[in-house]
Amino acid sequence: MTNFFNSLFGNPRGSKDEAKARLKVLLVHDQVDLTPSQMDAMRAEILEVIARYAEVDREKVDIRLERAHDQVRLTSSVPVRRVTHRGVASA
Repeated sequence: MTNFFNSLFGNPRGSKDEAKARLKVLLVHDQVDLTPSQMDAMRAEILEVIARYAEVDREKVDIRLERAHDQVRLTSSVPVRRVTHRGVASA
């Protein structure tokens, strides 16, 4: 029954959790002192390197900075459609 009401009126807890997650992302970005444009540039460069070796679904890429255990981590999810081997040098 609770699911029914949540579907009708929304889940305030879900919105709260989403806002909390967004705030965490903002705080981490402030701690590493990167502007949104710098984050966008870093994301583009990372994807450029990956694209040398694989075809990537750019619409579903998720690259973010996260705080974990007193350190900042770069985490990513990059869906690969296929490996292309274009960037591999022959030995």
